[in-house]
Amino acid sequence: MHEKIYVIGHRNPDTDSIASAIAYAVFRRSLGHSNVCAAMAGQPNPQTSYILKRLGIDPPTYLADVHPKVRDVINRSPVTAPTDLPLKDALELFHRHAIRVLPVVDQECRPQGVVSLLKLSEKYLVAGTDRRRGVDSTLAALGRCLEATVLSGGLSEQMEHLHLFIGAMTEESFSKRIEGYDPASLLIMTGDRPSIQQSAIESGVRLLVITGGLPLREDLIDLAQERGVTVFSTPHDTATAASLARLSTPLACFVDQKFERIGVMESVEHLRLKLLHSGEPAVVALEEDGSIAGVATKSSLLTPLPYALILVDHNELTQAVPGAEAVEILAVIDHHKLGNPATNQPITFMAAPVGSTCSIVASLYRERGMEPEQRIAALLLAGIMSDTVILKSPTTTKRDRELVAWLEPLAGLEHSSFGKDIFASCSGFSAHASLEKAVRADFKEFTAGETVFGVGQVEVVGFDEFYELKELLWDVLRQVKQADKLDLAGLMVTDIYSETTLFLAEGKNELAHLMGYPQVEPHLYELKGVMSRKKQMVPHLLKVLGAL
Repeated sequence: MHEKIYVIGHRNPDTDSIASAIAYAVFRRSLGHSNVCAAMAGQPNPQTSYILKRLGIDPPTYLADVHPKVRDVINRSPVTAPTDLPLKDALELFHRHAIRVLPVVDQECRPQGVVSLLKLSEKYLVAGTDRRRGVDSTLAALGRCLEATVLSGGLSEQMEHLHLFIGAMTEESFSKRIEGYDPASLLIMTGDRPSIQQSAIESGVRLLVITGGLPLREDLIDLAQERGVTVFSTPHDTATAASLARLSTPLACFVDQKFERIGVMESVEHLRLKLLHSGEPAVVALEEDGSIAGVATKSSLLTPLPYALILVDHNELTQAVPGAEAVEILAVIDHHKLGNPATNQPITFMAAPVGSTCSIVASLYRERGMEPEQRIAALLLAGIMSDTVILKSPTTTKRDRELVAWLEPLAGLEHSSFGKDIFASCSGFSAHASLEKAVRADFKEFTAGETVFGVGQVEVVGFDEFYELKELLWDVLRQVKQADKLDLAGLMVTDIYSETTLFLAEGKNELAHLMGYPQVEPHLYELKGVMSRKKQMVPHLLKVLGAL
């Protein structure tokens, strides 16, 4: 089950896009789906902001993109170890947690390196006499691993390289065996062999380990203290004690300080490339403060994402939040032409030729016998009023009108005056922070054969402001066309009272010969009776551009 399901509209969201996302998320939660929440792929335009503020509804969660991140596919409770952890305990961690790479961290949980089980086995099991005898450890670590009782000396924390010998022969043979070694580097293990015990102490070995929990004569303990020999007593037999001694080496001796790392906010695609091309079995993921967040392996790439999407008011990936193509889409609710992406699983797909996606969402409430609470009813009504231009748009259907009549008493609002308030409060270009934001506020891209074009729309009350800004708006369209690599960039300026649109176009100059509407000035066309981009403008442009 997904931890979070985002109901989200298209980029450059309009009122219908955000209102339908909020209302549908509330609808799903009322059915028991508590993990569903509304989101938006862009900041709300002035009209939508006005509506949300008037109704006292918070804007949805803003998602700049939904590209899968490293944070989405790692376990954020990684198994780690300190540098002084004995190899014995480290191997237990490898076995208990079924891991192949163990990060070694400092006190601030910052990775100092990694220990790979493969490389560890290659290093630890390599043949060679000195490798079999060598023990790199501290007396303190040896004491802990051997569960030893100290009979003489102390538990030093200083790293030492010791040579391990087992005293399981006569004293004469044993003395010959250790000839040539510095006694200060010798670790002698023996059981109940007083002669070897005494010989080792007299030689001044670094450490004598009495195995099997056997006693050591008091006189030999006194001699060991006199000669500075450390003596341990361990309850383990000699074979076990020898193995444990080799496993007392701290991880610091095996740490590979060159390791692959990646930030938790980097993309999963970047992680995939690191895993495929670095040759390393794992990549260490880091938090922004440099501490370890987790360990990613190739199996991490198969981890299901913790979130999924429900698309509203669009069904084309070119209009969707960036990264939507990499995320599971569970459902689509829309009222536009189909250009939907393929999915791996069957999904809920609701598309209807109505004037607003909010009409579809309102229908879901009504069909279930559910009445949205007042604010949500008002929000749905606002979405329908906005997208149908107060029921004047040719996209308006009988179903839209029926739902408006159903929502009015629930919202406590009269649709016509409410709609006029919406458009009067935020119409025109002055409602936007800049002309570019006005053009891009409701800008969508489309494709006609090999031609890629974009069309924005701004509702106005009269064209006076537009004519004052026309040349500046044309400059903005040129910039948008170049920045977005479009063949044509256009702006619909729609007067909601005269029900007329002025269309300002940049690119495809030959459009004038096939446009079919009067060209009142260069690059400017008058489209009487045209109010809908979806049902009138875009289908006409698809036809015209397809003929060029």
